[in-house]
Amino acid sequence: MIDKKQIITENQKAGNDTGSTAVQVALLTARIQNLSAHLSANKKDKHGQRGLQLLNGQRRRLLKYLERTDYDQYIALTDKLGIRRGQRIVR
Repeated sequence: MIDKKQIITENQKAGNDTGSTAVQVALLTARIQNLSAHLSANKKDKHGQRGLQLLNGQRRRLLKYLERTDYDQYIALTDKLGIRRGQRIVR
């Protein structure tokens, strides 16, 4: 089960920040992990597999935006959440 309030408080920048890129990526990561666990037990759930692909694409787009705009926060967030990152930008 995903505890959204805990994830938001761990990743927010200010007290009322609930929609920044870091918070959105953290929430998507939790949903992806939850759905991956479900799909490992239910291998024939094709609709769930499609949902996982959509969530991965949305998270990838948000991470790409974060990488473009605030590279240091991108590095910190991917390290914190354990997300593998590509070798697009070398700084």
